Amino acid sequence: MMKQIQEQTALSPLHSHWRLADDRNVLHLSPTGETDAEKTVELSPEQAGRIREMTAITSSLLITLSIEKQATAVHLVGRKINKREWAGSLATWPDTPAVAPTLAQELSFAEQIISEASSVIAILDSQGKICRFNRLCEEYTGLKERDVIGQSVFKLFMSRREAAASRRYIEGFFRNGNAYEIERWIKTRKGQRLFLFRNKFVHSGSGKNEIFLICAGTDITEERRAQERLRILANTDTITGLPNRNAIHEFINNAIAAAGESQVGIVYLDLDNFKKINDAYGHMFGDQLLQAVSLALLSCLGEDQLLARLGGDEFVVLAAHTSQGTLEAVASRILTRLRQPFRIGLIEVYTGCAIGISLAPQHGQDSESIIRNADTAMYNAKEGGRGQFCVFSPEMNQRVFDYHWLDTNLRKALENDQLLIHYQPKITWRGEVRSLEALVRWQSPERGLIPPLEFISYAEESGLIVPLGRWVILDVVRQIAKWRDKGINLRVAVNFSARQLADQTLFTALKQVLHDLNFEYCPIDVELTESCLIENDTLALSVIQQFSQLGAQIHLDDFGTGYSSLSQLARFPIDAVKLDQAFVRDIYKQPLSQSLVRAIVAVAQALNLQVIAEGVEHAKEDAFLTKNGVNERQGFLFAKPMPAVSFERWYKRYQTKKMR
Repeated sequence: MMKQIQEQTALSPLHSHWRLADDRNVLHLSPTGETDAEKTVELSPEQAGRIREMTAITSSLLITLSIEKQATAVHLVGRKINKREWAGSLATWPDTPAVAPTLAQELSFAEQIISEASSVIAILDSQGKICRFNRLCEEYTGLKERDVIGQSVFKLFMSRREAAASRRYIEGFFRNGNAYEIERWIKTRKGQRLFLFRNKFVHSGSGKNEIFLICAGTDITEERRAQERLRILANTDTITGLPNRNAIHEFINNAIAAAGESQVGIVYLDLDNFKKINDAYGHMFGDQLLQAVSLALLSCLGEDQLLARLGGDEFVVLAAHTSQGTLEAVASRILTRLRQPFRIGLIEVYTGCAIGISLAPQHGQDSESIIRNADTAMYNAKEGGRGQFCVFSPEMNQRVFDYHWLDTNLRKALENDQLLIHYQPKITWRGEVRSLEALVRWQSPERGLIPPLEFISYAEESGLIVPLGRWVILDVVRQIAKWRDKGINLRVAVNFSARQLADQTLFTALKQVLHDLNFEYCPIDVELTESCLIENDTLALSVIQQFSQLGAQIHLDDFGTGYSSLSQLARFPIDAVKLDQAFVRDIYKQPLSQSLVRAIVAVAQALNLQVIAEGVEHAKEDAFLTKNGVNERQGFLFAKPMPAVSFERWYKRYQTKKMR
């Protein structure tokens, strides 16, 4: 069959490629498309003209050629391959006229797909010359396909540096046949646009078996811009415009990675009183204050230092290639600046800060560790008083461990009845015991008996002081009721914190337990520190009045060591002031302390207030206090704090001894 078909034509089916130049009406035929083993066929001007009407878009043409004086029907498939040449493949089988319409239809369909695709499509040969350039390419570049066919894509659209890199990609592509993706900025009629090119290779499918690179590109400019906007939003604090927590972690890690032998450090600061200011003046005012603070902090920094806001009232300064001395200088400038007031509108406010400093690599190898350690140092600075900075040391981690231990175990202590009340008696100037002070203790199964100094500050910071304080006052009232039933009538002083004053349920619970235990009076003395009165004086006055109306006495604890003024003694309905043990210690040989105590007693007597002294340990101290009008004394000279059962035994012995 094949032999019969080949005998019908003078052209071997192996001569499947054709080529036509613009200077001669000669059709060149060859098996491979190269000049070797060519046949040439003369074309009429009309035939050559029809072929030259082919554009860069592949099309087909049916013509009759005179080959070796024999008329042969040939189906040409091809396109214009450069400015001066047309080329393609041909078929010479007897059924060519029959299949030609179907082939032409399929070619037209394929060309429409390429031309109308929603991606820019360029087809390149192994030299980087353009073989196809679809409609979207034309729209973006303003160039026509017929003008760029055969031209180098490197020269048309790339700089020298880009061309060199792209040549390497393309050479690797044609060598290995591996598809790849690349993003490239292209100069277009719309300006610089970013395209994502997905590049794959295809074989020509003919005997020549050429390989072409199909570059299909999508304009991702707006997508990348949207992603960049989202990235900026994700890494920028919306209130201050500073880098946020996400961003500063990245900046710190990058700085550490690039540090080499140098140090990277951070200054971590937490504003004072911000929550109170926010609550008092509103969140909009608070936002404006944060903006003002940000500008103030920036004015304290060098050009190579970066400020970020972690959130809330916390800020971080990052310094690369730095030293501890440099960071301490930054911290000092910040503390000095934040001692000055901020004016927001007509309102002037003060907000200081506490600062912690840590450095890499000695305090951590990544952002998490040095931020955590700077935070630890900052809390250490807070414990030392406001307006200070502290450089991290490994010993500070013990505080963090203790904090977490307390956070877990103090809650369990409340739930599992591990808390105890110890009572310390107060002795009147007549030697009578009329009242006690209740002091909470924690009987930990892990650490034994824990004094209040080791957990009360944490309880106040965490808010656990509210349920803890409620438990203490209710347990004390129940114990007073037991003593009352035994004929021992005593008042008991209970310490209150500022957080407890805001707990209205405490007053309600106290009122209820007094009713349940048939008390006709309130046997509780409320001990308030001076700081409670100034943190929220309006609330403090309201709560004090409530307890006073219930029958409780109000004692001002640690008098003379805090922020109080004499005017507060007249403003608040206080029944007694309690001298701190700092005044009492060795008072018999401290002339200045003696003068201060005499003055305090004189003021108290003028205001009809009782005076109580705590921390009395020596008889000479007691003698001076009694002689100078102190009403009650309390301390180890008389008795240490003890459980209720132990106090009962002590009280009986004391009463017996007193009667002798």
